[in-house]
Amino acid sequence: MYYMFSFIQDSSIVYLKRIAMNALMKKIVVVVSFFSICVTVNAQVILDQYIHEAYSNNLVLRGKKLALDKSLLAIKEARNLFLPTTWFETQYTLAKGGRTIDIPIGDLLNPVYNTLNQLTSSTRFPQIQNVKEQFLPNNFYDVRIKTTMPILNPDISINRNIKEQEVELKENEILIYKRELAKEIKMAYYNYMMSGHAILILEGALSIVKQNLKLNESLLRNGKGLPAYVTRAESEVMDVENQLLNARNSEKNAIAYFNFLLNKPLTTNIVQEETDLKPSQMQQLLAKENNVLLREEIKSFNTASKISENILKMNRSFSKPRLNAFVDMAAQGFDFRVNRNSLFYLGGVQLQIPIYSGKRNLMKIEQTQYDLQSLKLSTEQLQEQLQLAALQSLNNAQNAYNAYLTNLKKQESAAQYFKLLERGYTEGVNSFIEFLDARNQLTSAQLQLNISKYRFLAGLAEFERQTAGYQLQ
Repeated sequence: MYYMFSFIQDSSIVYLKRIAMNALMKKIVVVVSFFSICVTVNAQVILDQYIHEAYSNNLVLRGKKLALDKSLLAIKEARNLFLPTTWFETQYTLAKGGRTIDIPIGDLLNPVYNTLNQLTSSTRFPQIQNVKEQFLPNNFYDVRIKTTMPILNPDISINRNIKEQEVELKENEILIYKRELAKEIKMAYYNYMMSGHAILILEGALSIVKQNLKLNESLLRNGKGLPAYVTRAESEVMDVENQLLNARNSEKNAIAYFNFLLNKPLTTNIVQEETDLKPSQMQQLLAKENNVLLREEIKSFNTASKISENILKMNRSFSKPRLNAFVDMAAQGFDFRVNRNSLFYLGGVQLQIPIYSGKRNLMKIEQTQYDLQSLKLSTEQLQEQLQLAALQSLNNAQNAYNAYLTNLKKQESAAQYFKLLERGYTEGVNSFIEFLDARNQLTSAQLQLNISKYRFLAGLAEFERQTAGYQLQ
């Protein structure tokens, strides 16, 4: 009877193990299959929408757009320099003292007047006093509407070209930041997805170790288990709970940084979107032409060289004449009297021809030539650096993809190994230590596969940034 009861008890324990482990295996299969059911239709549509949303909301990008608008106004200002300039100008003066001029009108006319009075026997010609007139006008007004217009000035057209090229620099700055922002958003999004997947994996592992703890506690109560197994199971539960807590905190940080880039509340929920990694598609991406000449950084250096060339052209034009026209519509008078005599106009042309400036202009020409040579050297150096960075990012992406393929096979092997060990453990063939080792291998393989997948996607984002591959609207 005792042996029969013992046989029935052992059979029930084995049956209990099988029920618990089968339930756990369903959860494992869900996690294991997580990477094989990725969405393949409309890949990264959500991520592209987030990127374009960031283009509208990002504060740094807004500031750069304001700088671009300011440069566009500077172009209009440079173009308007060809137009005439008109302004109103008035002046009223009060004066007393200062230099004077003596006009001896009395000394000149009084003898003549005396003679005339004697001849006419009358006093019709009075005596006149000498006049002393001050140079500074007193109670005098001067009102003018002044207009000037350049007729010949090479600096104006060169300055307009420089302003247009400065706008190109601002536009390139915006495009550079957009590409960098797109890369940062993609990496932040992949980091968030990686943290979320790690949480799913660890939750599945936590469910396994908790069920295993309950099973060992049950076996210990029935006299079939060992206290060491319970202690080890409790330690496994604590270890997985700590990993899960770290993964959840990492997810919170990833969510906060992602929303920071979009200028949104830091706790805003993020829509998840899976990316399927097909070998054919990945090889096409990795075989993309490594052309860094399309990058805006190279274009900006070329534009800066054009600006230096225009500055050199402006410095060389110092000897050319400048011709301006001017006209004044004005009125002048004393005591605010306005009549035909007070109204006048004044117009003319002004010609300026440089003769000598102490060779300062020649020195400016030499300085600009050195600046132009330095820009060309910097452009060549930048091009080599960008080519090196693109090549390194391509190799890193290739390495990450190879690691992903390797971890995919490891995960499949670990899942099969765990399934065999789980069956052997429930049947009493394998030990508890072997079961825990298989479970740890499976969880580690799942986590490594998750990490390698999103490291590869981050590597693709970096390679896309280095080759200016992201399509900007």
